[in-house]
Amino acid sequence: MTLKRLLLLVLTLISVGPALLSLGGSLNQPQIQARLQLYQTNLVLAATEFTGFDDTDPVEAESLRNALLGTEPYTTAIAQFKEAETQAVQTREQLQAQLERQFDDSVEDGSTLAAEVVSQATIAQTETTLTETTEFIAQTQVLIGLLQTQTDEPTQAFQNWEQAGQNPRNSSIAQTLQALWSEPAQPVADAELTIKNGLDGWFEWLALRKLFVVEGNDVALSQLNLQIREQASEAVIKLGLIGGLPFFAGLLGVGILIFLLGQRLVKKNDAILATNSSTPWDTPWDWETVWQVLVVGFFLISQLVLPLAIGLLGINPSGGSIRFQALYVLGCYLGVAIAGLGVLLASIQQYQPLPPDWFKFQFLGNWLGWGIAGYLVAVPVVVLVSLINQQLWQGQGGSNPLLLLALQAQDRWALLIFFLTAAIAAPIFEEIMFRGFLLPSLTRYVPVWAAIVLSSLVFSFAHLSLAEVLPLTALGVVLGIVYTRSRNLLASMLVHSLWNSGTLLSLFILGSQ
Repeated sequence: MTLKRLLLLVLTLISVGPALLSLGGSLNQPQIQARLQLYQTNLVLAATEFTGFDDTDPVEAESLRNALLGTEPYTTAIAQFKEAETQAVQTREQLQAQLERQFDDSVEDGSTLAAEVVSQATIAQTETTLTETTEFIAQTQVLIGLLQTQTDEPTQAFQNWEQAGQNPRNSSIAQTLQALWSEPAQPVADAELTIKNGLDGWFEWLALRKLFVVEGNDVALSQLNLQIREQASEAVIKLGLIGGLPFFAGLLGVGILIFLLGQRLVKKNDAILATNSSTPWDTPWDWETVWQVLVVGFFLISQLVLPLAIGLLGINPSGGSIRFQALYVLGCYLGVAIAGLGVLLASIQQYQPLPPDWFKFQFLGNWLGWGIAGYLVAVPVVVLVSLINQQLWQGQGGSNPLLLLALQAQDRWALLIFFLTAAIAAPIFEEIMFRGFLLPSLTRYVPVWAAIVLSSLVFSFAHLSLAEVLPLTALGVVLGIVYTRSRNLLASMLVHSLWNSGTLLSLFILGSQ
């Protein structure tokens, strides 16, 4: 073994090890889909107040409401929130056990400064997640209690509020709700402020209505009902956007997919999907260069160098504003991307000039058509895989933390920064690294189809969330097919950007309640 390979082996163990630990640690993390479901449930509940637009017939409005929401929205919502609570309780227990192990490991392995910094950062992250999970459980109990007031379950409602009140951040809202729904109702100081700070959407409306009725404040109640009417109409429109746009995109995608597969069966090698399907790249470097770029240019920088630098600088984004957290995410991503691309360029410099088809950006090519069609096909493919995936993981397996931040961000500058990160920076860097470099390099050793699958697996594992492996692999396969057929990185970048943009749009709509 050469000295270079020995060094690469050591760096692999140092950098890929933490990545595997992070991947394994995601097993105990909740999926963002659970939170998204609850946000959408809140939107559905808001739509239950829909009485029609200004020119809508009341009967038509009721039909539209029933079509969107079903006949028992409260019962359905309770079941969804209880399922989320159960999963969160399981996650909390797993996190507590994980934290105990991390404390024990830090005592044994904290012999070096680097090990101690990484260990403390890992413990701090677990503690933060544990605190957030505990608060989420209490908040869920508060909301379940409010729903139970609408299904004639007052005893269960008070039991949930009693449990939620044991959490410091939810004690005020729990006590306020207990007082309002007591018999007789009891006045509470600063109740309106507590409700507005502790609840949102339909749950806030419900509590405020009860408060104004208890206070006999008819003026405030009338103003609230006008506000509810307007926002309920907005909720119906938002539900239409969240469900309608993906639905029609999915229908188009299914149509395109059937056409392409049918054409492949009929025309065989003359079909669109057959274009470049078995044509490998002329790769001048060997597997050692691929190994070097992935380990040094991606895993070492993202898993060791960057966390170590952040730990030494004492940067803690969790305590900052949402705008600061957005800048932190963008800064970290740009740091990894710039360093990773630098390693990539340095690694292939000796092979310049590169053979044709490497890292091609053809603005006058067919990238736009491939990009749009690829995105439309990706919608039904990834959605189907995601539905299967949710059944496998049952709400566990982790998610990209950027998604939750984007869901909670209603600051326009924060949203712009998240867009720059997810819809521009990520597609450029990841497509160059995984489709532009890794996939073609693999065609030196395996067929094109196998290179697509292998590069998609690496792409999915690089996101360090077990629950995202299958959906991201499916997305990676679509991206790989688009790139290998078009031989234009702009095409796969467009698919990637449209996918991330659609996700951000859904998160923004769900979060704007």
